[in-house]
Amino acid sequence: MSDADSRPFFSALPEVSVSEEVRVEGNISMASAPKDDGFSTLDEPVRDTVLRDLRAVGTKFVHVLYPKQSQALLRDWDLWGPLLLCVTLALLLQGGSVDSREDGGPQFAEVFVIVWFGSVVITLNSKLLGGTISFFQSLCVLGYCVMPLTVALVVCRLVLLGGSGTASFVVRLVLVSASFGWSTFASTAFLADSQPPNRKALVVYPVFLFYFVIGWMILTFSPAQ
Repeated sequence: MSDADSRPFFSALPEVSVSEEVRVEGNISMASAPKDDGFSTLDEPVRDTVLRDLRAVGTKFVHVLYPKQSQALLRDWDLWGPLLLCVTLALLLQGGSVDSREDGGPQFAEVFVIVWFGSVVITLNSKLLGGTISFFQSLCVLGYCVMPLTVALVVCRLVLLGGSGTASFVVRLVLVSASFGWSTFASTAFLADSQPPNRKALVVYPVFLFYFVIGWMILTFSPAQ
């Protein structure tokens, strides 16, 4: 074997050196990195993390009850609350049978798709009309504002335990109408400022239809006999 063949494979490459005058971004020295004495979620117990997230979700529910406090809901958005409300709606809109499709209510997947697909369509419509709110902020607002309709569904299920006569229908109609109006009002209060003034009606109309469909499912629901 010749001397040329015995050289290392990379010996033919030119030597590259970095001048001391060239500023290198970042700090790769682990030993010299200062310790962070501040708060870190990586060091806290799981229980504290869960409780903090639950408090944040509860705070956003309060903001839905008082829609004028919109900045906190838009700034600290999350999808935990909408997911919880969507699952609750889907479960409560089921009848007594899991396998039967004629159980008096829509299937779990149908409710799930209607809520999330409707929210995505409204969000895309808002963005196409020039809205300044982000995609996930809009999903957060629309999802949290389903809360009045979810509460109305819980009460309607309790009312249906006493029967499904005319009086029961009137009570449920009043409850669903009031919750539908509150959900629409709360969501538009959050979304109105992020839309161009001359296009607000084009944004409110899909929101109206979205909550109307959910309210109609709640009003027309009847448990399996």
